[in-house]
Amino acid sequence: MNAQVRIERYADQGRCVGHIDGRVVFVRFALPGELVQVALDEPHDRDDRYWTGEVVEVIEPGPDRVDPAWPLAMGGGVGGADLVHVSLEGQLRWKAATISDQMSRLGHVDVTVPVERAEGDTENGGLHWRTRIEMIADDDGMPSMRRRGSHKRVPLDTMPLATDNLLAVADREHVWDGGFEPGSQIRLSVPEPRKQPIEGNYAVLVDGELRAGNRHLMETVTVNGRDFQYMVDANGFWQVHRQAPVMLAGHVIDLANKALDGMTSACIWDLYSGAGLFTLPLATMIAERTRMLSVEGGKTAVKNAQRNLRALNLPDVDARCGDVSATLAHVPAHLSRPDLVVLDPPRAGAHAKVCRQIAQAGAKDVIYVACDPTSLARDTATLISLGYRLSDIRAYDIYPMTHHVETVAWFTRIGR
Repeated sequence: MNAQVRIERYADQGRCVGHIDGRVVFVRFALPGELVQVALDEPHDRDDRYWTGEVVEVIEPGPDRVDPAWPLAMGGGVGGADLVHVSLEGQLRWKAATISDQMSRLGHVDVTVPVERAEGDTENGGLHWRTRIEMIADDDGMPSMRRRGSHKRVPLDTMPLATDNLLAVADREHVWDGGFEPGSQIRLSVPEPRKQPIEGNYAVLVDGELRAGNRHLMETVTVNGRDFQYMVDANGFWQVHRQAPVMLAGHVIDLANKALDGMTSACIWDLYSGAGLFTLPLATMIAERTRMLSVEGGKTAVKNAQRNLRALNLPDVDARCGDVSATLAHVPAHLSRPDLVVLDPPRAGAHAKVCRQIAQAGAKDVIYVACDPTSLARDTATLISLGYRLSDIRAYDIYPMTHHVETVAWFTRIGR
């Protein structure tokens, strides 16, 4: 079923909102103000509160509409690039509006959120930023991605969002030539930014097994002029944008220095800490004497974090593996009263229980790194109810061509 719809506003998940006969419809590849023809997703006659659909014809385009940077992502194509029809400046406006809307509706805070673009993204047209990509082998053994909303696989012969170095590795290792077992998972990881040639610092994994390169990769992150080295697992989590680790770590350290304001001795918690992206600079760049607790659920990430800490001779960091909430229920006395908490939870957020544990521990400042505005907004409401105020918030467009955005919020205890 097709229908003509006037688009009203931005929504979540890269969609916009319109109405058909009084029923809400969430539309992919639309923009506010546009008049579009929409193909409704099946079944379109269900009795749900809302429908979903995709633009099939633009009758009256909006000023932010451009020719898609990656046409394969349009028209029921592959997922992972749902803003390819939006200008780069329009993408920033979209993300700023989405964060502000979620913070207002769920966080009960009215705030304008600046969104910063990474260096080089404008010149690259919003492409060539991913240092990790994942694909699946189709029935012919070719690398592919699933068509959105289905199990149908679309074969690929390149990936426009991947960095030039990653594409060079894919060419050198003949990834696009195929020959994979149908259904196998293909992952390429190529660290950036690089100060040396690629050599062996990359990985091609098939079903988790190393096909080429190295299982352990070395990432270099420069924070306020200092280089930090991180060993990470090729199949593990690391910020995927080539500049994201530098941007996020630099901003977190700047906020931490403001929060602690020259303290010579500090206790810091780093929660959902991964391989230690924030842990290393927090332990070495904030106070003369710093004792830390870091908590991460992934065993491999924690082993790498511990290795990275040993390499810098940082014995005053207690790096623990486990569920964050369960771990915070049994914190050693000398780490039980943090001056500062930094947390970078998964998309679902920290949830109220962890927020309460942070408040009960007496943390004066909280720096929250969020990959989902909705989760951040919910946790913002919880933190405010626990006696914190929002002191600073800004966002980073480290996912160009997608609706995703990273937001960093600083909360300060009222009356500290």
